[in-house]
Amino acid sequence: MCGISGIISNSKVSRQHLETMTAVLGHRGPDSSGIWLADDGCTGLGHQRLSVIDLSSAGNQPMHSTCNRYCIIYNGEIYNANEIRRELQQSGRTFRGSSDTEVILESCATIGVEESVQKLVGMFAFALWDKQQKMLYLVRDRLGIKPLYWGHFDGLFIFASELKSLRKHPGWIVEISPSALSAFMQYAYVPAPLSIYQGIFKLSPGSILKIRQGGPPQISKYWSMDNVVSNGKSHPLLVDDEELISTTEKILEESVASRMMADVPLGAFLSGGIDSSAVVALMQKNSMHPVKTFSIGFHEKNYNEADHAASIARHLGAEHTEFYVTSKDAMDVIPLIPDMYDEPFADSSQIPTYLVSKLTREHVTVALSGDGGDEVFAGYNRYCLADKLVNKLAWLTPMGRYILRKTILTLPPRYWTNIFSKLPAKINIPLAGDKLYKFADIIQLDKKEVYTKLVSHWYPSNILVFNTGNSTSMNNYDQALSQIDTLIEQMQYQDLVSYLPDDILTKVDRASMAASLEVRVPFLDHRLIEHAWRLPLSSKVHHGQGKWLLRQILHKYVPRHLVERPKMGFGVPLDSWLRDPLREWAETLLDSQKLKSQGLLNAEIITKKWTEHLAGERNWQYQLWNVLMFQAWHEQMM
Repeated sequence: MCGISGIISNSKVSRQHLETMTAVLGHRGPDSSGIWLADDGCTGLGHQRLSVIDLSSAGNQPMHSTCNRYCIIYNGEIYNANEIRRELQQSGRTFRGSSDTEVILESCATIGVEESVQKLVGMFAFALWDKQQKMLYLVRDRLGIKPLYWGHFDGLFIFASELKSLRKHPGWIVEISPSALSAFMQYAYVPAPLSIYQGIFKLSPGSILKIRQGGPPQISKYWSMDNVVSNGKSHPLLVDDEELISTTEKILEESVASRMMADVPLGAFLSGGIDSSAVVALMQKNSMHPVKTFSIGFHEKNYNEADHAASIARHLGAEHTEFYVTSKDAMDVIPLIPDMYDEPFADSSQIPTYLVSKLTREHVTVALSGDGGDEVFAGYNRYCLADKLVNKLAWLTPMGRYILRKTILTLPPRYWTNIFSKLPAKINIPLAGDKLYKFADIIQLDKKEVYTKLVSHWYPSNILVFNTGNSTSMNNYDQALSQIDTLIEQMQYQDLVSYLPDDILTKVDRASMAASLEVRVPFLDHRLIEHAWRLPLSSKVHHGQGKWLLRQILHKYVPRHLVERPKMGFGVPLDSWLRDPLREWAETLLDSQKLKSQGLLNAEIITKKWTEHLAGERNWQYQLWNVLMFQAWHEQMM
């Protein structure tokens, strides 16, 4: 992976500003760096390189086309680069090296940017400067695996892989966006196209931004999930289960195999779950040597999958390494998070993700990951949970739902927990009051609102964040959702277009890049996703269990008893950590007077939830983690 940055200005670009913007991205590309300024001095491009393919200087950037019309800086990997190179060579193009950067560059010079991007299979964010037209193209991959930020001010356009690079340019005033802060408190991430700063935006996945010197930016889509859904529903794959399994396995195996190409050591994350186990199984099938695998464990039994990962690694013949995380390890990571993510980010699995990336980087430079499997093959527990809940509540009249909700709320959570604690073990629900109150929150909601509530931490978040108005909703997906009949697939779609790129992929990119590790995600090959949307829902969700099709593929390589168990996720025991080892740190950031002096968040609501959490009445770990991550970021970055 690499880091890119650039400036277009109505006046001369300061080389010092560009060098500073580029150098701060050194963790993304520690192997080499480069700066290029246009002849008129008004455009500059910067690059930090992590060498993975073609380790020679022929792969260094900024890179100029053989016709000298174009200059490119690029972050990513193109897995069909050799195929495109052969096509270009047949048309007369010559190549100086074997990097995929040169393939993108010469393809754009030959057939244009839009047509070239349609051919690319991989993860990428690149900037291409057309010296003749004085036009800049910014391009981001279809799923948003690689990041790209931009800002346009009077006479100045700046862009970079990370916000910390843009902060180094003095041409804009750093100011928090209230609407972005509100969205962050609701979802634990800032959804695209927003960033935490006023005037700075994320380029949305599958988009091309074009801007001429002195002109406004123009953004267009070259690939969209809406079209994938529409095409999938219009052209369903009508074959038997055996062929479905065979076809899907072939596409997934090709995706995995293509992502194993590297001129540096390669391995894989292995959590012991369905997704990462499937990736490692197919890697081992396509490898002559034991695949190097890496996992994180916890001493808290309810969060630990390390034993399962080790068992699967042994069965597959992988070379396995594991590391157990303690609260002290978490504390050591927490001070790094604000700089690592640049804007508030509160997916608590950011901690083990960084630790497993750091561990992995000690042994390899590239790792494959199982991220995306849940979104593509309907694996999240909330999919089936929401579907069952909506169906079971359907028989209740609006008045019946109202009465049920009021009945639950007649007693405080601690009383419900106390009542259930006296029941037989089979029906004794831990923290029953907390769970009943969460259930009460969604009893009266419609299908669309149920999804929003399930993925929200603070809802509505305008009760917490001052000066935001009433709108904290995600982008309007009504047109796409109208094409989807089932609630589960509607939730899949919404996760794919927002939660996946803005939470999961952001987490993996920043955590891995902080360790200078390249992570590849085979489940997010766009061809696999297009195939998956042609499949019937019954091939994904079977008898209330997700990822049926993926499980059938995995069972060919790993015995059922090693992988068939309740889903655990990749979280950390925040609830108990906040009450004990992280309590002092948290109380400092949640100080009521500090919150009031900032004038951004409602201190009274936060203090109430903190008190309830410490008393064990409610589990507010996610709501509090959002606030803590914002406060930690604000303390360091503002």
